[in-house]
Amino acid sequence: MSKVNGDNTALICTINQNGIGRVTLNRPDIHNAFDDALIRDLTATLTTLNADTAVRVVQLTGAGKSFSAGADLNWMKRMAEYSRAENLADSRHLATLMKTLNFMSKPTIAMVNGAAFGGGVGLAACCDIVIASDRAKFCLSETRLGLIPAVISPYVIAAIGTAQARRYFISAERFDAATAQKIGLVHEITEADELIARGDEMAQLLLQNSPSAMAAAKDLIYAIAAHPIDDDLIEETAARIADQRASSEGREGVSAFLEKRSAFWIKE
Repeated sequence: MSKVNGDNTALICTINQNGIGRVTLNRPDIHNAFDDALIRDLTATLTTLNADTAVRVVQLTGAGKSFSAGADLNWMKRMAEYSRAENLADSRHLATLMKTLNFMSKPTIAMVNGAAFGGGVGLAACCDIVIASDRAKFCLSETRLGLIPAVISPYVIAAIGTAQARRYFISAERFDAATAQKIGLVHEITEADELIARGDEMAQLLLQNSPSAMAAAKDLIYAIAAHPIDDDLIEETAARIADQRASSEGREGVSAFLEKRSAFWIKE
């Protein structure tokens, strides 16, 4: 197990021998709320993990009882004194974090161990797979503070849809893991003491798959999701599967299946 950040930092990142990178928000005393420094460090850490060919899967979780309570109150106090130009620059950093997480080429797993409020909901929505503790609580709390969930909105709306966003963006009500699963924010719920084990089990499942194919599958979703089904789209999908079939991992995967052996990306 290699450690990217020390235990005394606001962010802990470890990489195990199988290439599973785990990023833990480590400010449990303030429910893993983030400020400008944590946003900067988390963006840099995710960028580094995405560029590291040894990393195959990325997990995101929180230390203590909460996943992330969103914005740090002291940071919010500072922002209240900012000019519009300063607020715009600050907001762009948070937007960059969300974009970085959402568009990682590696598969990402959010392990929501507790409260996910505001931007914490955004972090979960940006991950490919969201596993929540049965104790997790969610809230898009911005309107209660006179704000709006602006930079996280593209990702949250993509997860829960417009109809649900219309309710939860304006109500600022809290909802449990079962509701989060019902509206599409959470894929799976597990008991609190089994969350990490289930996250590791899911990561091990992903390690059986071709790294390049998973990256290509993610890119396929981004390209296809909002596109009308027309001749251009049909041609695009045909070209994408042709490219993947001709790739080294595409050839290896099919050969391994036919020869009844493990592909080279699977560690026995």
